[in-house]
Order: sequence, then C-alpha cells, then structure tokens
Amino acid sequence: MDEHREEIEAADLPPEALPRDFFFSSDVDSELARAMAEAGNPAARRVVAPLAPGNNEIQRARHEARAAAAQDGAQLAPLKIGVLISGSGTNLQALIDRIAAGELNAEIVLVVSSRPSAAGLKRAADAGIQTLALSKELYADPWDADEVIATELERAGAEYIVMAGYMRKVHEPLLALWPDRVVNIHPALLPSFQGAHGIQDAFDRGVKVTGVTVHFANAVYDQGPIIAQEAVRVEEGWTVDELEAAIHKVEHQLYPHVVQLLADGRVQVNDDRTVSVLPE
Repeated sequence: MDEHREEIEAADLPPEALPRDFFFSSDVDSELARAMAEAGNPAARRVVAPLAPGNNEIQRARHEARAAAAQDGAQLAPLKIGVLISGSGTNLQALIDRIAAGELNAEIVLVVSSRPSAAGLKRAADAGIQTLALSKELYADPWDADEVIATELERAGAEYIVMAGYMRKVHEPLLALWPDRVVNIHPALLPSFQGAHGIQDAFDRGVKVTGVTVHFANAVYDQGPIIAQEAVRVEEGWTVDELEAAIHKVEHQLYPHVVQLLADGRVQVNDDRTVSVLPE
C-alpha cells in the first residue's frame, strides 16, 4: 500500500485515489498503472464495442425460462443486478427489503457509489452485499472511472445496472456493455422537468400532478425509453419537502415493481424506442 501511496502522490492525485483491496480487484497494480497512463493520454482509452446482448435478447430468454420453470414447478433464477448510488440509498434499501421479503426475484451482486461517504454503502454492507466506492477525483476522466465500474460489474455477473440516486452521467464503457440494460429512476413525469432538480422544478412551476419515471438510460440525460410512470397529485398547501416525501414513497414502490418486470422477462424495447410490457 505504501508504494501505491507514493505513486498517487507523485501523480498529484488526491488521497481518495489510493486503491483499497475491498474496493477494487486484486490486480491493483495494473488498474493503477492503466488509469495513470490514460489520464495523461486520452488516445489510449479503450474502445468499447457493444459485445453484450441487448435488453430484448435477455428478456426473451428470461420469459422463456420462466415459462419452462413454471411447467416444472421450479423457480426462475434471480435477476442479477448492480446498483449505482451516490447518497442515502433509500431506493437501494427498497430493493434490498423486497428481495429479503421474497417479493422481488433479484440478487444485488454489487453496489457502486460515486462517493466513499455515501450512507447507502452501509445499507449494502448491512445486507452483506459487495461494494465498490470511488469519488469523481479518483481519475481525472469520468470515462476511466466508468471503465473500472464496468470491469467490476462484469466480474460480478450483473445482468442489469440499476441507477438509484446515482448523480453522475454514465458513459460508453457501461452503456455499450449493457445496451438498454441500464435503468434509471427520475422524480418527475418525463419528458417534463428533466435534470437534477425535477421535484423542485415541478413544485416551482405549480403543477397539480407530477410523479416518477423509470426509464432505460442512454447517452443523453433523462431521454431514454420510458418503462413505467406513476403520477403523484400535489395537494394544496404542500411544501416542497412534503412533495419530495410523496415522490420517494412512490419511488420505493415503482422501482422494485419494474425490476420484477425485468426479472420476469416482460419488458421489450420497440423499434421506435418506446417500451412494451408483456402480459403475464
């Protein structure tokens, strides 16, 4: 660890860049060397090709497997998901609770946080879930950070990536390896009130109805195919805090519901980039 500390200091990187064995793979030396080299040489970035199957292929396979399992009286294997967080992790907790209650056929194989201090990391640890934490200062280039995240998610066997209050944009290392398999939740009825302040923006506009959207993420903020939405009526006299509480209550119900749809193989992305949910 001392030699890594010296390399970090020599490269003028922040202390957060010091690798920790439980954050990264055991091959810390090669990860550190690659990141430091690429930080000074953007041309050295890995070219990511969409080698992995897309959503529809995965969904068809799970739908067929579920039908076969039902005939045999067996249980379909849980959907393996990686969860990305940046803060308190309340949506993560909603997923953990539903899984523990046997109401969500999924397995969280890795929780990734963009902030080492995120409270959601403790929620994951308390549930016995492997974690990966890094700050945006870890690498000068967000692409490099996403490469590390993609490597660890791939190693963990994640079939889908679930963004749960993740306050960073995802890039090609994730989007290409999980095509239409990165899911995000937004606290407004998209396409209205896009961006990081959906609740406040809706409140300031004085809307009478807002809500929650779950959608596939793409390279443009809040513009991927919409999977599900649920409305929230804004009651007269509510403060923005009361609206936020109502939004979060819906999020904690809608997100596990959508993950279960994915686990059942019922979500299809159409050619026009709309989404259809197949009947049971």
